[in-house]
Amino acid sequence: MTVQQQIEEYIASQPEPKRTDLQTLHQLTLHITPTGKLWFFDGKNSDGKIVSNPNIGHGSYTIKYADGSTKESFIIGLSANTTGISVYILGLADKTYLSATFGKQLGKASVTGYCIKFKTLKDIHLDTLESAIRYGLAAHK
Repeated sequence: MTVQQQIEEYIASQPEPKRTDLQTLHQLTLHITPTGKLWFFDGKNSDGKIVSNPNIGHGSYTIKYADGSTKESFIIGLSANTTGISVYILGLADKTYLSATFGKQLGKASVTGYCIKFKTLKDIHLDTLESAIRYGLAAHK
C-alpha cells in the first residue's frame, strides 16, 4: 500500500466530523507544500507495539540527537486523538513561539511547544492555524 493509500484509509476510518476535518487539514497542508514529502506513521514501533496515535506527515527535516545520530522525520503531523485533532509542528528551536504567537488567536485550542490540539475545526480560526503551519514549514528552509 502506498503512503497516499494509507493516508486515505486512515482518514476514511475516522468518525465524522473528524474525518472531514482531517481531510480539510490534509488538503490545506498539501496546498501549502505541494511538493513536500508525505509520510504515514501507523503509531507502532518496530516490535508492532502501539506507541502513539497514527500521524499523517508533511515535509521533511533531520532530527539531530545529542549522541550525534540523526533521523529523518516529518515537519507537520496531523493526528486524530480521543477528544479531537492534534497538529504537530516539529523541530522548532523556540518551544514558546507557537503558544506566544498563535495561541490567543487560534480560538478553542491548547498549544504546547510543538502541538496544537482542538476538538473540531469549527472551534478554531483556520487562517491562524494555516499561519502556524506555514511558519513551521518555513523554519526548515
